Amino acid sequence: MGTIYHRGKRGRRATSWPETVRPPEELLAYIPEEARRKGLPWLPEVSQVELVRHYTALSRMNYGVDTGFYPLGSCTMKYNPKLHEELARHPGFADLHPLFPEEAVQGILELLWRLGALLKGIAGMPGITLQPAAGAHGELTGMLLIKRYFEARGELERRKVILLPDSAHGTNPASAAMAGFKVVPIPSNEHGTVDLRALEERLSEEVAGIMLTVPNTLGIFERDILRITEMVHEVGGLCYFDGANLNAFLGRARPGDMGADIFHFNLHKTFSTPHGGGGPGAGPLAVSEPLLPYLPVPRIVKEGDRFRLAYDLPESIGRVHPFFGNVLVMMKALAYILTLGDEGLREVSAGAVLAANYLRVRLRDVYAVPYDGLCKHEFVASTANLGVKARDVAKRLIDYGFHPPTVYFPLIVEEALMVEPTETEPLETLDAFVEAMRRIAAEARENPALLAEAPHKAPVRRLDEVKAAREPVLRENPPVSPG
Repeated sequence: MGTIYHRGKRGRRATSWPETVRPPEELLAYIPEEARRKGLPWLPEVSQVELVRHYTALSRMNYGVDTGFYPLGSCTMKYNPKLHEELARHPGFADLHPLFPEEAVQGILELLWRLGALLKGIAGMPGITLQPAAGAHGELTGMLLIKRYFEARGELERRKVILLPDSAHGTNPASAAMAGFKVVPIPSNEHGTVDLRALEERLSEEVAGIMLTVPNTLGIFERDILRITEMVHEVGGLCYFDGANLNAFLGRARPGDMGADIFHFNLHKTFSTPHGGGGPGAGPLAVSEPLLPYLPVPRIVKEGDRFRLAYDLPESIGRVHPFFGNVLVMMKALAYILTLGDEGLREVSAGAVLAANYLRVRLRDVYAVPYDGLCKHEFVASTANLGVKARDVAKRLIDYGFHPPTVYFPLIVEEALMVEPTETEPLETLDAFVEAMRRIAAEARENPALLAEAPHKAPVRRLDEVKAAREPVLRENPPVSPG
């Protein structure tokens, strides 16, 4: 359908602006000569109706959790209540300015403090920072906390290793490496969990910590989690838990009770903020007692019935986000927790686990399920038994009106399809998904070329993904000069 630059004609405008009171020359004087544009910018010249119709048409081509089932494994793409979106847009929240004095924002500080207290309770840990903007940002913050902890103990020179199971989230090794650590992989055993013998072989006084995805990306809970954290603690290391999969055990188990020293939340996965579409998100970080002095600043401190932001904390790793993080995302999370309460949060994880196991059992006779035991919030199937690529099944699923699941992850499963249905989908949707997947499996046996050329009904047909990755076109040349 082309871009917005393919619409309109020179001279058209979607709006008009009043004449400036001060002459342009006077305003330009405030801009340094080297920062001034030498020519006119290339901007689309369209009328308002053309503008509205173009972006409305684009929105109709888009697929999101409000339009259909989104079984994107490891991402928890669940439907989120619109009430919480409305709440976050309330002028009392949305119109606050981050530079308001503390006395003028006591209400929002109290709500953030209350959210922090609730998250500490959910994690079973004594400390919290709300600043990280997303899960990977929480991971990096956690790695910086580990680094600061060993620096304060005079051990940083030798504590250079972060252990990482091969079933962990893909951002984990990047976060550890960015903080300056060496990543050492730990293989999985035949059950899809951490191989304790391999872990023991890699433990030493060089280990700064381990990063565990709980449950792991196979959707399997580490039955030996207490032994794993004990083994790492015995050599003086710390235990980081990636909380992106909290939907699997929300309200039923606490990372602090399992031996976690650091645990990040994904408010944009578990707690009522839509995940994807460019954000925003929030990745609060809970910590154990030894790490409390190093948490980022500012911190919300309650003094009597008043709240203030504390900055004078010399052992802190400093800021990790401007001001206090993505506050409106946090308001949605607070509303979600208060709306559901303890029993409601437990129902979330129960529904998520039930839905995942329902799909696993209904599909395992047509798709290979390498680790076919009780899963938590997601499971991993494979197309290897069908003789077709996972990407082909994913593309064909678009023709049936469903967003594809995650493909080719985790890497330890050949032709992987990682499916996470979440707790928000009705049984009818799950059954329709099963029927589509079973039909595609039949097509794979009878007419594999049909899958290889899919999707057939989407607005955009199959792209040359290799060329797009190697030769990306990131901008468009103007069809006409702006003149």
